[in-house]
Amino acid sequence: MRLPSMIIGLGLAASIAAAQAAPAQIAGDWHGVISLPQGRSLPIILHVVVKGDRIKATLDSPAQNGFGLPVQEASLVGESLTLALPKLSARYVATLHEQAQILDGRWFQGPASLPLILHHGTQAVASRPQIPHPPFPYRSLEVAFDNPAGPSHLAGTLTLPEGKGPFPAVLLITGSGLQDRDETILGHKLFLLWADTLTRKGIAVLRVDDRQRGGSTGPVTSATTKDFAGDVEAGLRFLRDNPEIDPKRVGLMGHSEGGEIAAMIAARDDTLGFIVLLEAPPVPGRQIMLAQRDWAMKQRKVPQAIARESDLDFVSILDAMTPDQTQQEADKAADAVWNRRKDMTTGLPPEFRVLTTPAIRFMDRYDPSSDLSRVRCPVFAVVGERDRQVPPDIALPALRKALGGNKQARIIELPGLNHLLQKAATGDSGEYGTIEEDIDPGALAVVTDWIRSQTGQ
Repeated sequence: MRLPSMIIGLGLAASIAAAQAAPAQIAGDWHGVISLPQGRSLPIILHVVVKGDRIKATLDSPAQNGFGLPVQEASLVGESLTLALPKLSARYVATLHEQAQILDGRWFQGPASLPLILHHGTQAVASRPQIPHPPFPYRSLEVAFDNPAGPSHLAGTLTLPEGKGPFPAVLLITGSGLQDRDETILGHKLFLLWADTLTRKGIAVLRVDDRQRGGSTGPVTSATTKDFAGDVEAGLRFLRDNPEIDPKRVGLMGHSEGGEIAAMIAARDDTLGFIVLLEAPPVPGRQIMLAQRDWAMKQRKVPQAIARESDLDFVSILDAMTPDQTQQEADKAADAVWNRRKDMTTGLPPEFRVLTTPAIRFMDRYDPSSDLSRVRCPVFAVVGERDRQVPPDIALPALRKALGGNKQARIIELPGLNHLLQKAATGDSGEYGTIEEDIDPGALAVVTDWIRSQTGQ
């Protein structure tokens, strides 16, 4: 669950607007890494386009699944480049040298000042030996369907096993943030691997681009988890109407927030065959966000008094708003509580503004356990021991309580695995890009075997 944390290294945003000079040498891709405490790292990729005397560019923070994010301002004087990101109270100041192949500078955000060297050119792609490549021993079809309530148009891939159907099927549901159909994170194509693994075992798989990703469309700024659940239900209708799919053997498998959506749908759809929850939060989003903040601030060695005050600010802002408010009402309420707490008149600082969005306001108050407790179909919940985004010390007891009345529910904790179900040293998101494997083979096997047991494959 990639929830935003309001601290350096966990909330970066990045079209560069104007520049005093824009030599062609600065155009192209730049890549580097911000080194964080405890040996952690945050890869950064800057894409620069030069048109006349103007620079346009976007910033990627792959570990946070942030891609194509706009940089608001830029200036290039001689060999000195400054990028300003006022919405995040951040800036990057660097010197262009070594035949325009290196930007040597520092990333400033809040009180932090961290070295960031960007190298010109495309970063070498890390080895991803598990990613499957054609030819495949199954059919792969490009498909599309609509969710009129969105309104959204969803595009995806349906993989069908060899032989004659009708086949059992699984619909894969991505985690928070806008994902492509493969749920690509730092080169890891998680859903492509899940689809390949399951389809080879006789199970059809539908994986879909989120709204505004790939071939999918639909509103996103006003959308919440509940809206995305409507897209998934449209996918279920599409599968059940397909003559090659057995409608009585269709299930959902959701990763992170996708698991919340699976439970949300299963609580009201008693025709589902099963659901699989991969690192799904079983508690309100506030509890998860505070746990993420606590982990991150401990890694940065933030003094307890400062961390406590920051958390109080965080909670006070969330308490001031409700999910049913308009964006304008939420902004006004958040500004008012901030001004009272800080005896100011300037309103909420940019790094906290994301908290006022409909998605976060819904996530803050929504309690997944209420839906989990009403699920009656078979459930398989998987928790990684080293998940730092949905920590097991929170997830496991909450899952056991919520699913306690379901005799067909199974909950397992997999040792040494992170939020992506990879073997990890610490579980921190900064490790994702450095790990070769996409998904631990043991996790792939145990989930696949359980699904086969539910579908009779």
